[in-house]
Parts: sequence; C-alpha cells; structure tokens
Amino acid sequence: MASKTHLTNPDVVLIGSGVMSANLAALLKRLDPNLTLQLYEVTDGLAQESSDGWNNAGTGHAGICELSYTPKREADGSVNVNKVIEIFEQFEHSKQFWSYAVANGMADCPKDFINPVQHISFVHGQSQVDFLKARHAGMSAHPFFSEMEYTTDRAKIAKWAPLLLDGRGAVPIAATKMDTGTDVNFGEISRKLLNWLGKQKGCGIASSHRVVDLKESGTGWEVHAKDLKTGEVRINQTKFVFVGAGGGSLPLLQKSGIPEAKGLGGFPIGGQWLICDNPKIVNQHQAKVYGQALDAAPTMAVPHLDTRILDGKKTLLFGPFAAWTTKFLHKKGSVTDLPFSVRPDNLSTLIKIGIHNLELVRYLVQQGTQSMAARMKVLHVFYPAAQAKDWKLIDAGIRVQAIKKTDGEAGIVHYGTEVITDANCTISALLGASPGASVSVNIVLQVIKKCFPQLLATPEGHARMKAMIPTYDEDIKLPVHAARFRDVQQKTNKILQLL
Repeated sequence: MASKTHLTNPDVVLIGSGVMSANLAALLKRLDPNLTLQLYEVTDGLAQESSDGWNNAGTGHAGICELSYTPKREADGSVNVNKVIEIFEQFEHSKQFWSYAVANGMADCPKDFINPVQHISFVHGQSQVDFLKARHAGMSAHPFFSEMEYTTDRAKIAKWAPLLLDGRGAVPIAATKMDTGTDVNFGEISRKLLNWLGKQKGCGIASSHRVVDLKESGTGWEVHAKDLKTGEVRINQTKFVFVGAGGGSLPLLQKSGIPEAKGLGGFPIGGQWLICDNPKIVNQHQAKVYGQALDAAPTMAVPHLDTRILDGKKTLLFGPFAAWTTKFLHKKGSVTDLPFSVRPDNLSTLIKIGIHNLELVRYLVQQGTQSMAARMKVLHVFYPAAQAKDWKLIDAGIRVQAIKKTDGEAGIVHYGTEVITDANCTISALLGASPGASVSVNIVLQVIKKCFPQLLATPEGHARMKAMIPTYDEDIKLPVHAARFRDVQQKTNKILQLL
C-alpha cells in the first residue's frame, strides 16, 4: 500500500508509479544512496494504470513472437530482423536489473512478476507461411534466436499449443517457437521496487496526489501536487522532474511550457480483452501466440492468445480489441482529456493527422461497439473451437500515442517510446507504447545517461551500474559476444527462476 510520505525540496520528483518511474527511482537510489526522491501517484494504490497486470498483455517483449517488429519481406525475399535483435537486447537489460533486485533484497518472489511461457508465432495461408519461414531463417542465424524452432507440421504445432488445431480446417499453417519467452506482471515488479524504495532514507511516496502544475524556477521546478483526499495543494521544489504518468504525461508536458513540448499532441486508444478462466481450456495452453494484424487493424492491434499468470492464477487472454475514447487514463482519466489537450501549437498537426487517419477512427468506433459474436469470430482465427460461454470481455488500459509535427501524413499508431527531455536536462517525460514496459530499464537508462551523467562518470558509479545491468555498456548483439550473452543470461534466468 502506498504511503503518504512527503519530502521537502527533494533532488528528484517522479510523477506516476508505473514501471518507468519504479525502475528509474530504484536505479537512481542504488547509484547514489544520498539522492532524495519524492513520487506522486494519482490513484489510491501503486501501478494501477497501464502497468497493472490486467491492463496490458504482460508479454516480455523480446522480439521472439511479435510479427509486427518484422512487418514485411524485402525484395529478395528475406526479412530484416535488426529491430527484433535490438528489442531482445533491451529486454535482457530489464531482466538483468530485476534479477539484481531479487538478489539484493529489493524484490522478493520473482514468480510473482515473471514466469517462463513459450513464445509462438502462428500464421495461416501460403503467403504468410512463406513469410514466417523467411523470418525464422533471418532470426535463427543470430545467437539470440538460435534455439527458435520452425514447423509446418500440424501434429507438432498441436503439441506446442493444442487449441490452435482444435477444429481447424486444411489451410496451410506454420509456427515458430522459443521456450525462453516470459509472462510479466509489470505492475507487481513496480510495486515491489517502490515498496523497497519507500523504506529507504530520503524517499517519499504519496498516493492519491495529482500533479496539477509544473512551473520552471531558477533552480529547477515547482511541482504543485493536490491531495485528492483533502484538497490541499502542496508546492515542492526540485532539481529534476520525471514524468512517467503514462497517458497523463502529455498534459503535464504541456503545463511545463518547455519548447520540446510545443506541437505535441496525443491520440488515446482504449483496449479490451476476452478472458477465459475455465480450467479445462486454460490448462491446455501454455504459450503466448502472436499472429499477423487483421486487414483493418492498426499495428498495435495484432491479435494474440496469451497465457497470463496474475496473482498466482493462470488464465487465458485474447485481444486486444481497440476502442474509441477521449480519456488519457483508464482509472483517473476524464472524457475532456483529449479536447483539453488541443492547443494552438498542435491544432494544425492534429487536424492533418486526423484527416489522414479517418479509417483508424472508424475502426476504433467499430471495435468498441462490435458484438460478442464478432469478437468470437476473431478469436476463431486462433482457436477455432472456442465457445462464447467460456469467455468474457474486460476493459484494459489506455495508451496515448504521441503525435509530433514530424509525423506529417504518417499513420499515428506506431511502435516506440518517445523520450522528451528539455535542453537543460531538468525534466524528462515518457510518451508512447510497445514495447515500452518490457524495455523500461533500457529506456530509463538513457534518461540517466543524459540527465545524470555524473552518476556514471566515476569508477564507483560505473561499477555500480555494471553490478545492476552487467551488459549495459556492451554490444552483446554482436555474434562474437555470444558466449558472454549466454553466460549473463544463464545467471539472470537462474535468479529469476526462469530455468
């Protein structure tokens, strides 16, 4: 449970208690135990918005099964796998830090937040079978993915994931599999790290507090935080602000007035899942199975059938189904969030983007209003024998896609997390989405390098970071470093009980 601790004039203020803030705060405190940190969270608890286990798919995004990271074949028939290699390395940074946290008493019981679940890519139709074969050829040539299996053998696929073949017709199918995939409860690892942080000297955590204003001062920032229980507004002075508030980051950036926020807009997209907790069905599936995006869907809506392990219970999740919303946060958002975010400096960009994405808007409205029968039709692509009585619809989190002037006429739904930092390195904010939570440690590491370089400049600081993330300054993507990668991964997986 979050505390109500308040520090006056801390070195760092963090806004939001999700996985980004939790990792950054823990890393900073380990690098410099004398740093003082204050975290504000708008909900009553911690990590209740996008990081919460029920508000995201929990996939440890490592590029293994996510076909959207390799969207098409090149002219020569090959598939460019550079992106998946990059994402895999970044997820290893997260695992390394979390294993350090477990080994050093910052987080207990790793199975509360990470569990081994095989990652499978599954396609149907000859053109997609050919694509997956080329993808496998490109990926398995790299040491990261050398153990990836590919097959068109229906009996083997049925052994990997029986539900995929239950009731399926004779269409050509193919799948790839790696057993080293994971299911992650990002909310739980966030809470563990923040609970540890709250016990450290010089650290304050205040839930039910909304940051209502950010004002530049001569030595940093004035942070205006409103206690939602009493209505009191507390003004705190700090040298550095980290805005890790998920969908709530954009309005705070706009309040800051920094030039880097000019022209920024946001487009919220709601999410929904079908879930099944029927043991007879759940126990037949132990995998995260990703397919290709459906014809009308944006890249973020790639369907997948996932094993989830939340609060010690195994369940199945299918989706995501997108939905139209004007709220920026799932629990503490308002329908006025989107209209109130429109400013003179971003109006023309939003209008231009909107004109070129009318199909997306129509898609979101259609998704949010479709019948259960229509949703089951999509599920049948993965699990042909699925019955509606075994599944129910739940709401998930909301993601706000950052829109920049440089997006021009491009589609607004794309991958990647935007890191916005002012010229003086006194404020940083995170915008964007997948694979954000999975690679959160790597993302906040970039914030530390840019805004706290002094913490890494000394031999002692460098050694501390190497202890937490052993390969943070090594390019383990290079095949010549395969032995080093395997050694570190083996130690990490053992501590996290993934072996």
